[in-house]
Amino acid sequence: MIYDEKKRDDEKKSSAEESVKEVGDSFSVDLKDGDEALRLIGAERTAEFSEEYNLRLRRKLDLLIPPLCAAVYFTQFLDKTSLNYASIMGLPIVGQHYNLVSLAFYLGFLFWEFPTVYISQKLKVAKYLGFNIIAWGIILMLHSVGTSFGAFFALRFLLGMCESCVAPILILIISMFYKKNEQASRISWFYVMNGITQIFGGFVAYGISFYDGRLLAPYKIIYILLGGLAILVGVCVLIWLPDSPVHARFLTQEERIAALERVRDDQGGTENKKLKKAQIIEAVSDVRTWLIVLTTLLTSIPNGALSNFSNLIIKSFGYTSKQTLILSTPGGAVAAIMTLLCGWYSDKKGERMIPIVFALVPTIIGSAMLIGLNGSGEKGALLFATYLIGTFGSALATVYAYNASNTSGHTKKSTINAMTLASFSIGNIIGTEIFQPKDAPNYIPGKVAIMVLLIVQLAISFLLRAINMRLNVKKRDQIEELKAKRGWTDADIQRERERHAFADLTDKE
Repeated sequence: MIYDEKKRDDEKKSSAEESVKEVGDSFSVDLKDGDEALRLIGAERTAEFSEEYNLRLRRKLDLLIPPLCAAVYFTQFLDKTSLNYASIMGLPIVGQHYNLVSLAFYLGFLFWEFPTVYISQKLKVAKYLGFNIIAWGIILMLHSVGTSFGAFFALRFLLGMCESCVAPILILIISMFYKKNEQASRISWFYVMNGITQIFGGFVAYGISFYDGRLLAPYKIIYILLGGLAILVGVCVLIWLPDSPVHARFLTQEERIAALERVRDDQGGTENKKLKKAQIIEAVSDVRTWLIVLTTLLTSIPNGALSNFSNLIIKSFGYTSKQTLILSTPGGAVAAIMTLLCGWYSDKKGERMIPIVFALVPTIIGSAMLIGLNGSGEKGALLFATYLIGTFGSALATVYAYNASNTSGHTKKSTINAMTLASFSIGNIIGTEIFQPKDAPNYIPGKVAIMVLLIVQLAISFLLRAINMRLNVKKRDQIEELKAKRGWTDADIQRERERHAFADLTDKE
């Protein structure tokens, strides 16, 4: 992000509160269009912090931000998949109505994704998130009251609306507080809750399944408990989760400055309330954005199917409802381990696409096993295959990390996150329909669809990697050309990068 803008020698410098300008071969940064961080630390780096100090600060951040993000994601995924547990615990919605109720969540998600992302940009993001969590906790508890198809459809639609803000806001918060080579790991720390909830939810549902339902149906207890947990998490988010480094009350003034200086070199920016049309246009005109949208869509179709039908698949092997709830839990452990490994590898090697490949291959193998062993009676092998197919979810965590680290400009980042999550909801809507009641209990067409879609996604991942590598080479060549033209050193290039870090410029500007 290097400006090549000539300024007249007689141009006056504006005050530090309004703008920062350099005379000569240089640039102009208008603080009114820049991030809030500029009002705290300015465009010039004025403070240096030791590596030891930064490590202590990172540990302090790690003790608060990832655990709160994990609590949010734990609650969201548990609430979203509550229908999966309820389906074998006396839920009165069955057949095609069950598919439509599953779909309703993602219709609400899709309907509200873009509005919620842009609303959150105008407000304090953590506070907006907290209020949405409390709202969906109340909506989830209301599931215990409704018994008709219409009531469940409406409640699931509203639930999807409330939960649509979660991933974009968590990605944004991680990108504001952490360096690029730390983001994938931190995102994996909250995304791992997808697997953990599968374990937790399975055991909780198993325990409740022993209740005879004399006073309250078992599925209603699930909704009341999970709704209450969501409200509790929402209150914690309102109290403790910071909106940005500038407003992080748990940090001292010096630590806030250090937190911002820590991420200055990444040029990802922090918080900016101004919605910029040019950044929206840039986001939708970038071919990489659409490849991310496509890879998210291809991942989300299997997710929509398996998050609501995985227990029914296991039960079809000949297990009872109680056995199914327990036997589904190891799949969560496999998914959790894969998520952590992909996050670690992504930051360690600076890769974003290769971990997606690692996540997809076991699912492709597992799908092939479920198809090939169908009707064989090999319960153990079939069960092992269902555990393998859960690894694909880690691919989405890596997509989140890609958006966090490869996109600059607050509006552009918000737009790409919204497009990513919109494609997530569309994929899940399609996914709820690939396992049709007429194909029960084996659902062979759905399993074939999952295998084919993920094979296609492998190719998309390699294509996106090749495009990014080509663009990196092009950017390095441009920098070398600029150094030769102006006689700049690496230190001069670094100085220019630092001055533009919080100007809310995109990765192409």
